[in-house]
Amino acid sequence: MRLRISHRTSYHYDAPVPFALQQLRKTPRSFAMQSVLDWQITLEGAKEELSFTDQHGNHVILSSIESGSEEITILVEGDVETHNTHGVLGEEGFQPPFWYYLRETPSTAPGPEVRKLLKGLDPEPDGDISQLHALSALIRDNVAYETGMTEVTTTSEDALKAGHGVCQDHTHIMIAAARTLGYASRYVSGYLMMNDRVHQDAAHAWAEIHVADIGWVGFDVSNGYSPDERYVRVACGLDYKEAAPVSGVRFGDSAESLSVNLQVEQQ
Repeated sequence: MRLRISHRTSYHYDAPVPFALQQLRKTPRSFAMQSVLDWQITLEGAKEELSFTDQHGNHVILSSIESGSEEITILVEGDVETHNTHGVLGEEGFQPPFWYYLRETPSTAPGPEVRKLLKGLDPEPDGDISQLHALSALIRDNVAYETGMTEVTTTSEDALKAGHGVCQDHTHIMIAAARTLGYASRYVSGYLMMNDRVHQDAAHAWAEIHVADIGWVGFDVSNGYSPDERYVRVACGLDYKEAAPVSGVRFGDSAESLSVNLQVEQQ
């Protein structure tokens, strides 16, 4: 399947910004499940300072605001040929050791809510894949998908206790629980083509779990299945913070507002 993506993100300020830096993790790589045919990132009100590959293999662009700007726009446009590997990424040549993906972060640290959740799993699962799909379903049963109820700072424990969240929260819970079970796990940010619409409000997120003799396997808790040809994988990390499409710092007292225009469609 050939997917066309157009993603415009604009940051608006009510006064000129003297200084700001942003890290952009918006460039996908080619893997078994996808081939990047064309990809361009255009900046308005900012300029690229440098680019590098981070510890997860993500391509990162460091950009700075043009002095006195009151708006920054990041336009991503590209075409990706996707293939259905039933969520299997396999092994990678570039990655930290597996123990690195067992590390806790503030967003994914397991606590009493995660431990209580895991008590609902079958103690004698029929293999790793079955256990992980059962875990995904258990999370979805306990945490309803509801927008506007959580923040980017919401932890896995917070979302479990509240009983609602979005794909970011589902992914953090899946990672926290899977690591508790001994699986190396990571957060993935990317795109998903919806069957009923082209325009979307935000990008998507899911978890990748390392399974012996198979490699990395994706699990989209929010939708209840593994990624197929409708998904485009962009970046990964220990949690949302490390895989965030945009992160940065700015100086000054100006207030910030955000607007997003995202389209994902089949060509």
